[in-house]
Amino acid sequence: MTYAVVGCTDCGALWVVEGRPDTSGCPRCERRHQFSKLRKFVQTDDEDHAREVRASMLANRAGHGDAFAELDDFTTLGDFAEDAGMSDEEFLDSAGVDVEAVSAVEEHVEQSGRSLGKREAVRTALRELDEPTEAEVKAFAAEHGVDGDYVERALDKLRRAGDVTESGDGYRLL
Repeated sequence: MTYAVVGCTDCGALWVVEGRPDTSGCPRCERRHQFSKLRKFVQTDDEDHAREVRASMLANRAGHGDAFAELDDFTTLGDFAEDAGMSDEEFLDSAGVDVEAVSAVEEHVEQSGRSLGKREAVRTALRELDEPTEAEVKAFAAEHGVDGDYVERALDKLRRAGDVTESGDGYRLL
């Protein structure tokens, strides 16, 4: 496989293209370019070499070419990146998001094994339970954070649309 470092004629972004596609999209401005017309700064069979050339070009553009040249190996950049910037928690906190609430939701999702939207929780209950009653659908949906009022409205809409039938006291998805 060949790799090429190419540049966007509109915004100047640099990226690595694998193979020889007909077109390639700029990751920054999203303009599509004919690959044959793009300037190829380097073409190589080694992906890491292409990535290193791109990183070197970006460092030179930013005025950090000397610092980049002092690195022993291109792959050591990842070691520096781990300590760069703020953590997810710091970012959420600075944006005014309750970090503890986010952690609680993440923990709930991990414990339940899956995360379902409201509508999908109701449909999954109808699909997985054997002719569930409204109470059983509500209980299933509640495990996924869906309130009972929503379940009642969703079941009513599904029934009117003909997507579900009610037989006795149980529901069946059609």
